[in-house]
Amino acid sequence: MDIRRRPPKSPHNNTNNIPPSASPKASDALPLPLYLTNGIFFTLFFSVAYFLLHRWRDKIRNSIPLHVLTLSELAAIISLIASFIYLLGFFGIDFVQSFISKSESEDEQEQSSFITCSPVVLPKSVVMMDLPKDDEEIVNRVVSGEIPSYSLESKLGDCFKAAKIRREAVQRIMGRSIEGLPLEGFDYDSILGQCCEMPVGYVQIPVGIAGPLLLNGIEYSVPMATTEGCLVASTNRGCKAIYVSGGATCVLLKDGMTRAPVVRFSSAKRAAELKFFLEDPLNFDTLSVIFNKSSRFARLQGIKCAIAGKNLYIRFSCSTGDAMGMNMVSKGVQNVLDFLQTDFPDMDVIGISGNFCSDKKPAAVNWIEGRGKSVVCEAIITGDVVTKVLKTTVHSLVELNMLKNLTGSAIAGALGGFNAHAANIVSAIFIATGQDPAQNIESSHCITMMEAVNDGQDLHVSVTMPSIEVGTVGGGTQLASQSACLNLLGVKGANKESPGSNSRLLATIVAGSVLAGELSLMSAISAGQLVKSHMKYNRSSRDITKIGS
Repeated sequence: MDIRRRPPKSPHNNTNNIPPSASPKASDALPLPLYLTNGIFFTLFFSVAYFLLHRWRDKIRNSIPLHVLTLSELAAIISLIASFIYLLGFFGIDFVQSFISKSESEDEQEQSSFITCSPVVLPKSVVMMDLPKDDEEIVNRVVSGEIPSYSLESKLGDCFKAAKIRREAVQRIMGRSIEGLPLEGFDYDSILGQCCEMPVGYVQIPVGIAGPLLLNGIEYSVPMATTEGCLVASTNRGCKAIYVSGGATCVLLKDGMTRAPVVRFSSAKRAAELKFFLEDPLNFDTLSVIFNKSSRFARLQGIKCAIAGKNLYIRFSCSTGDAMGMNMVSKGVQNVLDFLQTDFPDMDVIGISGNFCSDKKPAAVNWIEGRGKSVVCEAIITGDVVTKVLKTTVHSLVELNMLKNLTGSAIAGALGGFNAHAANIVSAIFIATGQDPAQNIESSHCITMMEAVNDGQDLHVSVTMPSIEVGTVGGGTQLASQSACLNLLGVKGANKESPGSNSRLLATIVAGSVLAGELSLMSAISAGQLVKSHMKYNRSSRDITKIGS
């Protein structure tokens, strides 16, 4: 595929022989030319105003009440109001749109200078869409670069049509088909400006149900979106073992989202002065008031600083209600930084995030201090259940956990990875409930502990997860499918009676599901069933060679 710069467009070299068309204007909907329509209403407004003022002067001289109106005066008042509304809303529209058109033209010229792929002739195996003539013209203009792909939604006013045209343009540019990617049956309006830009379809991920998970005396059916065979079945077996043993208990230890900007001073001494100021308890109330202005739900919990030379990293922690809270805490941090600029004018804000937060990266600070929801979940599995349901023994599980999850992970230098596969369950629930999948990195920090209790007859198993980052409002949680999964768990949206309780409950459900998944996988490894079960349930019997042909 040739990579080239698009040549500048000229009126004598129009791609695909498409006549240049001006951008549509709101004034095109008027029945008369804009200058004539403006002139009519302009004249009407001042003529009627003069008439009414003249009439009211005569009434005042003759002591006639102003509210007594003749038919001509009533018509004049209506005309005055109508002409005023028109002039307020539409007068000068051509003048304003001349700047808009000029700006759009400059954007398109800038866009056309980017390095892009030249259109490729599609092979016969690629199925072309049968598009209406108007849509075909738009596709050609997108392919040629005349219309930026990212502007289709705003220009067309139809999100589905924009996705359809963009999809066809991509196929023509790349010379490859994306026929298997579904297009119809999705609400593209729901993701506009919120979840995904420049869509061309959507990916189907099957959702399975594990459970019932008996957690703190309540049963939950847990939705898991995954393409990995055996994962839902294995988690379901763990849920069964927990259920027949009396259920699991989960406790929320901490709830606080973090953001850590990095600022720089001319000297380390000045950086230390700000550190002492921020960590002084006497200043906390003032900083809290400034921070909490950003939201009804944001509440500053604490500030911890780390210094590196003349650079200061400030880690703010706050509660965020039922939202995951990244945007909320960022706004609060910005308020505080603006406030500090008065007393520390020499402070140079390098970035709103300095990675001391730390978001979407494995970091010891999250493993030690926690981020989001910090949760511990435990259960006692009776010996009979270990033998009959999990097909292993208490002694084997305890030994395997010590050598695999603890010692093996320590030898590997694991950071928060003292578990069998917590990320599997976290990712599946995150995708099903509209969480940010990238935050699976720190949300999967987990240490799994197993111990023989009751004279070695039963198994005590627990998972400790210090940084589960979830929310039940905002982002992908508002999409129909993800909202349905949250509703199944009883945590959809914000809890009006107790703000934040829905997101906290979701975090405990995640931890309880991880407990079930850990219990089942460890049992499968202990009993030597892992490879056998995956070969049985995670292998397709379909003839791949026939599918490929």
